[in-house]
Amino acid sequence: MSYLIKDTTPEERQLLVEKALAISLSGANAPSKDVLDLVYEYIDGRKELEEIQKEVIAKYKKEDAE
Repeated sequence: MSYLIKDTTPEERQLLVEKALAISLSGANAPSKDVLDLVYEYIDGRKELEEIQKEVIAKYKKEDAE
């Protein structure tokens, strides 16, 4: 299955995000508001998952460096 915006509906993206968040919460802390804001950009069709992943990685690398 393709998770690209062009291949999914907003409802499918919402369901995907809900499943991913449920899995991540089973073994870690809740995502920050910044990360959740990025996730909603995917659901709304403004950013692809790959873009969001890169931004989240950069955010945490920056925080680790500080």
